Amino acid sequence: MGILIRPVITEKATADSEDRNRFAFVVDKKANKVEIKKAVEELYGVNIEKVRTMLVPGKKKSRFTKNGVVSGSTGMYKKAIVEVRSGETIDLYSNI
Repeated sequence: MGILIRPVITEKATADSEDRNRFAFVVDKKANKVEIKKAVEELYGVNIEKVRTMLVPGKKKSRFTKNGVVSGSTGMYKKAIVEVRSGETIDLYSNI
């Protein structure tokens, strides 16, 4: 599996991409900013100005079933926000 796992497509991420030319991706936990920059530039053919990364913690989830309350948690992941040079853009919807 590569460095980029999937793009983040939410209302906030979409608004950020339209207004500020920033795109969010879920990336491999061991990837650093230089590797993320190279992977995005190779895959989408754009020039990257800045890369910001963050570790998103998992959330506690519980649901009520016939057997009682079942508790668990979602997994944590690493998210990268890449800023593309002005005038360029990434088409995230082209390969859907």
